[in-house]
Amino acid sequence: MIQSYSINRVAYKARLILQLSKIRISQLVAISTMLGYVMATGRFSYEMILPIVGTFLLSCGSAALNQVQEHAFDARMYRTRNRPIPSGKMTFSEALGISLFLMVLGSVMLYVGANSMALLLGLFNILWYNGLYTPLKRVSSFAIFPGALIGAIPPMIGWVAGGRGLMEIPILSIAFFFFIWQVPHYWLLLSNLNEDYRRAGYPTLTSHFPKPQFAKITFTWIVATATWGVLLAFFADRHSLPLISLLFISGTWLVWSSRSLLKKRLQDTEFREAFKNINYYMVMVILVMIVDRVTSLYTIG
Repeated sequence: MIQSYSINRVAYKARLILQLSKIRISQLVAISTMLGYVMATGRFSYEMILPIVGTFLLSCGSAALNQVQEHAFDARMYRTRNRPIPSGKMTFSEALGISLFLMVLGSVMLYVGANSMALLLGLFNILWYNGLYTPLKRVSSFAIFPGALIGAIPPMIGWVAGGRGLMEIPILSIAFFFFIWQVPHYWLLLSNLNEDYRRAGYPTLTSHFPKPQFAKITFTWIVATATWGVLLAFFADRHSLPLISLLFISGTWLVWSSRSLLKKRLQDTEFREAFKNINYYMVMVILVMIVDRVTSLYTIG
């Protein structure tokens, strides 16, 4: 009986830590780090485990610190009021301790498993996310533009962990792709939670633009994301016909599936569907590039 209680207690605490660390976002960070490593080396290897796990833990710790910083705002939003701190399931000091532990552990793993440049990039991302973007989004609805840099860093960490230099065209193009993608991704999320954000006191773009105009601006960024996604094939170390074709097909699908944003009368379902599809698109691009880089089939050019 006591053992069963202990197991349940550990499982409960583990669920809270996963919620605190925004596990879904941190998983995407780990996957994009893997993309950078595989693109740099052209292979999977055990040597990539520490850099990927280290970056993942840094992301978890940074996300936890973000919840520490925003717990008062989270309490005002329906989407976030059940998070560990505002719900009272975890104290402020517990959450802060967990976030610091995760970041220290991730930093050690990055330094041991990669190099000092990978660690510096990881620490820079924490400073940018928690030190700049988190407070900035409370005062400006355009904070996503500097904030989008956060998504560009993880593949760069994987790239330098794979022994390549930061100023190489392939990784700069990948980082820029992640940067562009962040903008419509965030705006689509915002459009689905607009009232929640206003309730918490965050400025929103819909206060500057009517909803149909906001949707058209977002669609333009979706087109830009899909266009740059195709160009990734031409900036890569190897230009393969399958890579060009699949990136073109996936980009065309994203734009076509998002065309409902151009309607005069918009429902929330259009924004939810577009948000779901842009996430699917990102996963498709990552998988296509990883598979192509490892297999290196039908090299052209």
